[in-house]
Amino acid sequence: MKIIVTSIFVGDQDKALKFYSETLGFIKKHDIPTGEFRWITLVSPEDQKGTELLLEPNNHPAAKEYQKKLFADGIPVTMFGVSDIHAEYKRLIEKGVKFTMEPTKMGELTIAVFDDTCGNLIQIMQE
Repeated sequence: MKIIVTSIFVGDQDKALKFYSETLGFIKKHDIPTGEFRWITLVSPEDQKGTELLLEPNNHPAAKEYQKKLFADGIPVTMFGVSDIHAEYKRLIEKGVKFTMEPTKMGELTIAVFDDTCGNLIQIMQE
């Protein structure tokens, strides 16, 4: 068994698709109409057959509440691995990304946290 899709809640799928593809650099894999919403997944350009990130609409009240509470408490909803966190931090800052935590050494890891503009905090990590 392996993880093939993971999801994050977003309020606006088009805005999220733009941020995750144009700003972060992920590649759109699927964009399939499913009634009122779409099944939109992205993959890493480094692993296009790897785990897909689903931009899940947060239209359910529980999803909205979950998303708001995690954001308010400063809890990232997911983590992305990077090979050079300082270079990635600089690249994203130059694209206007707002960080809530600059690269910080935590034992063997270095982490940073940013706002995805879609209601989520995302953590990046370098081992």
